[in-house]
Amino acid sequence: MKNLFTRLSIYAVVIYTIIIAAGCSSTSQMQQSSNNSQSNYSWLNLDTVKAGKFDTGKMWTFDYPPLDYFQKEYHFRPSEEWLNNVRMSALRFANYCSASFVSADGLVMTNHHCGRESVSKVTKPGEDLFDNGFYAKTLEDERPVPGLYVDQLVLIKDVTNEIQSAMDKGKTPEEKVADQRKAMQELEAKEGKETGLRIQIVTFYNGGKYALYGYKRYNDVRLVFSPEASLGYFGGDYDNFTYPRYDLDCNFFRVYDNGKPLKTEHYFHWSPNGAEPGEPVFVVGNPGRTDRLKTVSQLEFLRDVQYPRTLDMLNDLVNLYTDLIEKHPERKAELQNRLFGFSNSQKAYTGMLAGLRDPILMQKKIDFENKFKEAVKANSELNSKYGGLWDKIADIQKQMESISNEYFAISTNPYTSSQYFMIAGEVIHLANQLKLPEDQRSEDYKGAKLDSTINEIIPAKFDTEMQDAMLKDQVARLEKYLGTNNEIVAKMTAGKTGEDAVNYMLSNSYLTSTDKLKELISQGPDAILNSNDPFIYFMVHTDARKTELQNKIKELSSADATYSQELGKALFEVYGTSIPPDATFTLRISDGVVKGYPYNGTIAPPFTTFYGLYDRYYSFDKKYPYNLPKDWQNPPADFKLETPMDFVATNDIIGGNSGSPVINEKAQIVGLAFDGNIESLPGNFIFTTEANRTVAVHSAGMMEAIKDLYKATRLSDELQAGKIVSDK
Repeated sequence: MKNLFTRLSIYAVVIYTIIIAAGCSSTSQMQQSSNNSQSNYSWLNLDTVKAGKFDTGKMWTFDYPPLDYFQKEYHFRPSEEWLNNVRMSALRFANYCSASFVSADGLVMTNHHCGRESVSKVTKPGEDLFDNGFYAKTLEDERPVPGLYVDQLVLIKDVTNEIQSAMDKGKTPEEKVADQRKAMQELEAKEGKETGLRIQIVTFYNGGKYALYGYKRYNDVRLVFSPEASLGYFGGDYDNFTYPRYDLDCNFFRVYDNGKPLKTEHYFHWSPNGAEPGEPVFVVGNPGRTDRLKTVSQLEFLRDVQYPRTLDMLNDLVNLYTDLIEKHPERKAELQNRLFGFSNSQKAYTGMLAGLRDPILMQKKIDFENKFKEAVKANSELNSKYGGLWDKIADIQKQMESISNEYFAISTNPYTSSQYFMIAGEVIHLANQLKLPEDQRSEDYKGAKLDSTINEIIPAKFDTEMQDAMLKDQVARLEKYLGTNNEIVAKMTAGKTGEDAVNYMLSNSYLTSTDKLKELISQGPDAILNSNDPFIYFMVHTDARKTELQNKIKELSSADATYSQELGKALFEVYGTSIPPDATFTLRISDGVVKGYPYNGTIAPPFTTFYGLYDRYYSFDKKYPYNLPKDWQNPPADFKLETPMDFVATNDIIGGNSGSPVINEKAQIVGLAFDGNIESLPGNFIFTTEANRTVAVHSAGMMEAIKDLYKATRLSDELQAGKIVSDK
C-alpha cells in the first residue's frame, strides 16, 4: 500500500483526473498575499476571532438532512419523497465528476470539462469534436462512449456499530486499521452479493459514523451534445477559478438499457425561468475531499510542510512546461493539457496555502477546537476516553515533520521525477534478474527476450530536453531537503551544485544512450549495482532508507488514522449531525442563495449575460482563449444576448462537484455547477460565507444556446418536456 505522502504528492500533480477544478487570475499575487497575510492583521487582537456557524461547511448528507435548519433558513422543509427523488436523480459521473438525469428517457447532464475525455473517445478519423463540438440529430447518431459509466445511489445503510466494533478488537493502531479494512471488505462483499449493487463503505466524521452505500451502475452511456471547446472552456486557464465568467460548460449524454434509452422515474425537470437573485438553491453532487475536521496540528503540518513543498514542485512543473511550449510552439497540442493540469493544481494549492496562512481563518479553527476540547473535558466520561487525543495527534505530526521532507526528496515517481531515475530503477531490476539462474528469471529477462528488454529500457522517443529540465528541478529539491553535504547527494554530484551538478550527472551517466547502457550491462550485474553512475548510485543507496521511512510513515499514518477516528467519535457525540462530515466523493446536498459579492474594489453581479461573452471576445481582440467559433461570431437575430449565462451562489462545493445540478425548491434545474471563485480556495479546510461562491451555468443560458444558436431542437424540446418529444 502506498504511504500517505506518496498518495498526496501524486494527488497534487495529477489532480486533473478527479477534478477538481481550479484557477486563479494571478498566482504570484496570491502567493504574495499568502506570504504577507500575517502582517496584514497585525492590528487585530486574534483572541476576539471566533469560529463561525458554518466553518465546517454545508455539505449535508442524505443520511442526515438538516430539515429543521432548512425550515428555519428558507421556510422550506423537504419531504422524504422530495429527498428520495433528488437523491435518485443525481449521479456520480465515472470516478471524477457529478451529473444528473434531466429527462425520463435517461438524458444526463454534466460539465463540458467532465466530458472532454469522452468526446475524444468518440471522435472519428477526420473529425475534431473537441474544437468543433458535437450534436446527435437523432437517437441513432448518439455515440456510445467506451468505458464510461454513471452511478446512481439507491441504497443507504448505517453500519457504524459493525465497523467500530471490529476496530475495538484491535490492540494496536495497526491492528485497528487492519480490522477496519477487513470489516469493510466483508460487508461490501456480503451486501454486493445479496443486492447486485456496487457497494462502498463510507467513513463520516473521521470514523464517528459509517454508512454502506449501494450504487446502480449504468455502463451504456452515449454522447448527445457537446459545445465547442472555445465555449465550454471560454477564457481558458486565465479565467479558471474566477468570476464573472462566461462559460457554456455543459455536456449531455444518455444512458441506454438493452439498447434503448433508459426509462427512469427519477429526474430533474427544467426550470422555465432559471435562478433569480436571492433565490434559495441547492447543489446536489459528490464533493471530492475536504479537511475541515482535521485538528489544528494536522492543519499546521499541511501549512508548514506538505503544501509549501507540493506547491514548490508544481511551480517548477508549470514553469518547465510553459518554457517548453514557448520554445517549441509546435508541441503545444502535446503539452498544453498537462500544463493545464499542473497549473490547475498550482492555483488550488496556492489558494489553500494562502488560507492556512491567514491568521483569522486559522484562529477560527483554533477557537472551534478549543470549544470542542472544553465540551469533552467538561464530561468526565468523554474526557477519560478522548481527552488526550489532541496531544497524541500533535506528537504524530512532529514525528512526521522530522522525516517527511527526507522521504519526499528521495522518493521518485514518473509524474515529478526525471526519467533518468526511472531508467536507473529498471537497470537495477535488470541486474537483480541477471544475478538469478536463467530458469528463475522473469520471462522478459530470458533468452532472446533479454536483448529486446535491454533495447527498450531507454525509450525510443526520449524527451531529452524535458528530462534534463526536470533533473535540474529535482537536483534543486535534493539540495533543499537533504542538503549539499548529504553523503549521497555529494557523491552523485561530485560536490557540485545547481547546473554544474546536473552537467556532471549527465556527463558521467551510462543512461544517456543505449550504447553506453549496453557497455555497462556487459560488465555484469555486480558492476551495475556497484556503478558510480549518479542515477544508479542514488537509487541503490536510497533504497534501504526509503523502505525504513516508508515503514515508519505507515506506522505513524495508522496511529494518526486511529486517533482521528477516536476523535471523530467524540465529535459526533458532542455535535451529532448539526455539522456535516468532511467530503468523501459521496452524494451531498448543499444549500445557498443566488448572490453576488464584493471583489476587486467593486461588486460581482449575481449573474452574467451573453453580452459579457462578446465583450471579452472583442476586448481581447478575438484571440485565444477568448476566441469564438464561426456560428457564435454572428449569432442569429432571435438569439437573446440579455439572457443570463453564468451565475454565483453561496453554496458549498469543492472538486468533484463539477457537473452537479443546481436546483430550486421544486427540484427543477436552474443551473449546472462548474467551478468556485478564488475566494473559495481555502474551502478545503474552512467554509466562509462572505465571498466564497459556487460558479454555475445558468439554465436559461443553456437553453438559449441550445435552442436558438445551435438549433438543437430535439435536445431543447426534451429538456423542456422532460422526455423525448421526437427523434429529429
